[in-house]
Amino acid sequence: MRCPFCSHDDSQVKDSRPTEDGAAIRRRRQCEACGARFTTFERIQLRDIWVVKSEGRKEAFDRDKLARSIDIACRKRQIDPSRLEKLISGIQRQLETSGEGEVPARAIGEMVMEGLKRLDSVAYIRFASVYKDFTDARDFEDFAGTVKEVGSE
Repeated sequence: MRCPFCSHDDSQVKDSRPTEDGAAIRRRRQCEACGARFTTFERIQLRDIWVVKSEGRKEAFDRDKLARSIDIACRKRQIDPSRLEKLISGIQRQLETSGEGEVPARAIGEMVMEGLKRLDSVAYIRFASVYKDFTDARDFEDFAGTVKEVGSE
């Protein structure tokens, strides 16, 4: 593994352990050249998934991009990071086990919406505002009127 500090090609694994949800292995590494320590995560990838955008363009599924979009919706909300990780891993697992090599971006957006709806109503509305392309305050008001508080269903 290449060192992120000095770009040396070799590092030594100092510690390995599964993540909380068991979907990845967390490895603590030390660069053999500069001695810097860093963490890597190793995940199972069952198959390559291609995301088909609305205009027809295709791009490789990027777990980090999914995580960033969910993190933005959840910013400054009191949501346990392990619950977010479980949501992201669950969506990735669903995509990989679906048997489909290509997935519409819309389907991924719906999976995120469904997951956030169960986690936090504010994060759900935030994500929806981008996903559904709200254009004015009325769109927020109309959508928020349809949302029930998490746990009140």
